Amino acid sequence: MYFSRRDFLKKAGAASLAAATLTDLFAEAAPQKLWFDISLAEWSLHKELFAKKLDNLDFPALAKKEFGISIVEYVNQFFKDKAENKTYLNDLIKRQKDNGVTAHLIMIDGEGGLGELDAAVRNKAVENHYKWVEAAKYLGCKTIRVNAFGKGSDEEIAKAAVDGLGKLGEFAAKTGINVIVENHGGSSSNGKWLSGVMKQVNLKNVGTLPDFGNFCIVRNSTGCAESYDRYQGTQELMPFAKGVSAKTYDFDEKGNCVETDYAKILKIVKASGFKGIAGIEYEGSKLSEYDGIKATKALLERVGPMV
Repeated sequence: MYFSRRDFLKKAGAASLAAATLTDLFAEAAPQKLWFDISLAEWSLHKELFAKKLDNLDFPALAKKEFGISIVEYVNQFFKDKAENKTYLNDLIKRQKDNGVTAHLIMIDGEGGLGELDAAVRNKAVENHYKWVEAAKYLGCKTIRVNAFGKGSDEEIAKAAVDGLGKLGEFAAKTGINVIVENHGGSSSNGKWLSGVMKQVNLKNVGTLPDFGNFCIVRNSTGCAESYDRYQGTQELMPFAKGVSAKTYDFDEKGNCVETDYAKILKIVKASGFKGIAGIEYEGSKLSEYDGIKATKALLERVGPMV
């Protein structure tokens, strides 16, 4: 079959255009680099853990193999009697190393409120956290998350929390560990209140863990009776943030979080200059824990580069 030079050039040009178009399509499909790292909060799997379908020791491997996540956030409730057990901690470290996983923080519950008004009770809570500071250091974590709750007026709890956080912060500074407070109900879910406490503590290693979905101040039998604006609260807490908690419950058909506008809230996070770690914390019930984690990760990877 005979082809003229003109025919050849036309076909060559069409082929070049098609190749260029395919290249553009692949470029568009390629994942864009995020300005933050993604970790997995162990609480996302609390149902499996409480049901004994999953063990804390298996968490690092699961995070990496099932979800492709290389940074983990432990919850002390799932190894609460092992803080000083070096054999256990060494096993956990080995599993981290075997799976190429690093530990970011340990979320501490059940050791007392650092905002308790009674000095003796508050000091006992401070001391209860010492072993977790040391365990965090041993596991390679940078941080522990604590609770600044107490019973009293906002002003009274704030004064007590400044004392409790200050004492624990000074102890933790000796080992290079950060002490951070999450908006976790009560006074702490008031962004203005918690940022005010941070300003008074005024220690470099004491900060916040803004949780996008934990701004309920008062709960009752039907749900949240009083809440704080999540966007305002996040903005107020970001100057002190040493991590953020990407909380999700439900998703729409497009994969967007129903209760939080992730484009809006991530813009607030980015505008603060934050370039740290966003921990996935799925707490919904419509999706399984596994699917909820995957949906949250997909949301972060899709929306993050666009803000």
